[in-house]
Amino acid sequence: MFLLDIIPIALEQGLAYALVALGIALTFRVLAFPDLTVDGSFPLGGAVCARLIVDGMDPALAVCAAVGAGFLAGCATGVLSTRFKINSLLAGILIMTILYSINLRIMGRANIPLLTVATLMTPLESLSVSRYIPVIGFFFIVAATCKLFLDLFLHSEYGLAFRATGDNEQMICSLGMNTDSATIMGLGISNALVALAGALIAQDQGFADVGMGIGLIVAGLASIIIGEAVIKPRTVFRLTLATIIGSILYRFIIALGMRMGLAPTDLKLATGLMVIFALIIPAIKGSKEGKVHLRGV
Repeated sequence: MFLLDIIPIALEQGLAYALVALGIALTFRVLAFPDLTVDGSFPLGGAVCARLIVDGMDPALAVCAAVGAGFLAGCATGVLSTRFKINSLLAGILIMTILYSINLRIMGRANIPLLTVATLMTPLESLSVSRYIPVIGFFFIVAATCKLFLDLFLHSEYGLAFRATGDNEQMICSLGMNTDSATIMGLGISNALVALAGALIAQDQGFADVGMGIGLIVAGLASIIIGEAVIKPRTVFRLTLATIIGSILYRFIIALGMRMGLAPTDLKLATGLMVIFALIIPAIKGSKEGKVHLRGV
C-alpha cells in the first residue's frame, strides 16, 4: 500500500519532467554541448504560459507561445557560443542569468497563481475519476509524442548530420555541413522541449514561479544517468526511451526518499550526490581498463 501511493505521483512527475530530460539528452548526449540555459528556459515556459492564460489567451496557444520563447532562448545561447565564440558553459550561464530578469518582467512578480483560471488541466481534473488517471495519460501522450518527434528527427538526413556534429565536428565540417547552424538548431529544440515542460507543469501544479527551474539541470542529468543504467543507449530509440524511464525512476526514488523521512531541503543534496556517484563509477572502471569514457552516444 505504501508503494501504491507513490507510483501515481512518480508517474505523473516523471512523465512531465521527462520532457526536460529529453531536452538535456539532446544537448549533452547527442550534441555534446553542456547547456545550462535549461534552468532559465524552464521557468520561462511557465512564466510566458501563465501570464498569457491570466491575460485571457487560450491555454493551448499560450503553450505554443511558451515553446517559441524557449526555442529563442536556446538559439540565443547557440549564437553566443558559435557566432561570438563564447565558451559554451559561459554562454548558457549568461542566458540563464538574463532569463531570470526576463521572467520577472514577464510575470510582473515572482509568482503567478493559476488556480482560479481555466488551463489545459481543468477538463482533466473535472472528470469523475481520480485526477491521476487522466493527468498521467495526458503526460504520457505528450512524452511519447516528443520521443517520437526526436526519434524521427535524429533519423532524418539532417538529424544524422546533427548527430555527427556532436560526435566529430571536424569531419562533418569537411563534408560541407554548417555545424554552427546545427548547434543553434539543437539548442533551440532542446530548450523548446524544456519550456514546454515548464508551461505544462505550471498548469499542473497551479502556479508559475521564477525559481521553479533552480537545480533542474542536475535533476535532468540524474534522470539520464539512471535511465542509461537500466537501458544501454546503443541507438537513438533506446536513448530516448532510457531518458523517459530514468525520469520516472528518479521521481520514484525522490518520492520514496521523502516518504522515508528525507527533508525537502535535502533534495538538491541527495540529487547532487546521486549524480556524482553515478559519474564516478564508470570513471573508476575506465581508469582500471586504461581509458575513461567521457562522452555519451
